[in-house]
Amino acid sequence: MTNKNSKKDYAKTLRTVRKIHRTAGALLFSFFIVIAITGLLLGWKKNSNGIILPKSYQGTSTNLEHWLPLDTLQIIAFKTLRDSIDSSIDLSLQRIDARPKKGMIKFVFDNHYWGIQLDGATGDVLAITKRRSDFFENIHDGSILDIIFGTKGEIIKLIYTSIMGTALLVFTITGFWLWYGPKRMKRKSIKIN
Repeated sequence: MTNKNSKKDYAKTLRTVRKIHRTAGALLFSFFIVIAITGLLLGWKKNSNGIILPKSYQGTSTNLEHWLPLDTLQIIAFKTLRDSIDSSIDLSLQRIDARPKKGMIKFVFDNHYWGIQLDGATGDVLAITKRRSDFFENIHDGSILDIIFGTKGEIIKLIYTSIMGTALLVFTITGFWLWYGPKRMKRKSIKIN
């Protein structure tokens, strides 16, 4: 009698695990598709021939003593962005990425996906780039919603990544149990008989 109850309890547990796995999958299906596609794109960004991640160009001097002052380079980058893209474009900087080994400096902007690459020594414009990889990363981690809604502290990103991380953990555990559980149940039924 104990063996039969144990087997029934085990089968009930497997049905519950299957239901959790199926329900969570149905609810989060579209999010998993988005994460999978953007993850693939981000994985390939350096091998996309500049389509996803812009190519970094070579400047004329790798010696920082020959470089123009940072504020001069910033003025050139701002003027280039306004003259080439839009005269009223937002100039808020996300980061300035100096690449001394390439003799180049990148200005990456905060509220859009444009970037300017300048020769550190001459200030010549090496490239005006669209940073698609940053866009895909913002979709991948949910921070695109913080940008759209203007939330501070990336609270939507925090909630989104917590839900998706927990979901991945639940899928891993329930998926393993759905694979291992029937094997264990079959092995136990052989030992019982």
